[in-house]
Amino acid sequence: MTEKTNLARRNFLSKLPVAAATATIAPGVVLQSTSANAEPRSEAVTSKVRWGMLVNANKCADDCSACVDACDKENGMDIHSMPEGADAENWDQQKPRWIRTVKLKDIQTGHVSKLPMMCQHCEHPPCEDVCPTGASFRRADGVVLVDRHTCIGCRYCMMACPYKARSFIHENVDIKPTLAPRGKGCVESCTFCVHRLDNGQTTTACQDACANEGHHAIVFGDLNDPQSKVAKALKKYPSQQVRDDLKLNPGVYYSGI
Repeated sequence: MTEKTNLARRNFLSKLPVAAATATIAPGVVLQSTSANAEPRSEAVTSKVRWGMLVNANKCADDCSACVDACDKENGMDIHSMPEGADAENWDQQKPRWIRTVKLKDIQTGHVSKLPMMCQHCEHPPCEDVCPTGASFRRADGVVLVDRHTCIGCRYCMMACPYKARSFIHENVDIKPTLAPRGKGCVESCTFCVHRLDNGQTTTACQDACANEGHHAIVFGDLNDPQSKVAKALKKYPSQQVRDDLKLNPGVYYSGI
C-alpha cells in the first residue's frame, strides 16, 4: 500500500461516526465501537490511585434497573442474544451479567436492602489466587480484570469469588464491542468501566445512569484522594464492605444495609 493510499484510507476511517463504527474481521464476526473520542492513557497506572465505589442502598429504588441496563449497553451484553433453540430458563441463568440486583436481609432486625452486586475489586482478590494462568489479575490502581488472551475457561475464579460476580460465556458471540470484546469459553466481570478510566474519564456507566434517574445512589472515584466525591461520601455516610469478615478489602462499599 502506498503512502498516498494509506493516508486516504486513514482520512476516510477518521470520518466514520464513532458511535456506529463497525468492522468485520471474519465472516459472521463484527467489532462494534461504542466509545467516544478521548485521549488514551499515556502513563502506567500506579497505586497512588485506588478506584472505588460507594452504593447507598437507601437511595436504590425497588423498581429501578438503570444501572444494570446501562452496564449491559456499555459493555455489549444487550447485543448478546439467546442462541436459537436454547432453553429460555437456562439462558436466563447463563447469560452474562456484570451487575445483578440482590436483596439482603438483616437477620436481627428483618430490614431488607436492595442493592447492585458486581465485582468488588478486592485488594486481595481470591480469583487471582486460584487462577492457574494469571488471567485474573489486579492492577496497581485496584481494578480487577480478566485477560481473555490467557483465560482458559477453567472457572476456578468463579468458584473462588464469594460475591458470585463473574460470568462465563457459553455461546459464540458474533458482535463484539471493541471496548469489551468477548468470546466463547472466557470468564468476565465488571471492570469499573476501565476503558473509560484509561481514556481520561472518571465515571462509570452505572453511576451515570443512576444519576440520570435522579437517585444518585452510586458514587465512584479515587479512594486515596480525600477530596474526591467518593471519599467525602464515605466520611458522610456509615458504610461497610460485604463479607468484610473475609479480609479481602473490597473497593466497593455499601451504605444503608
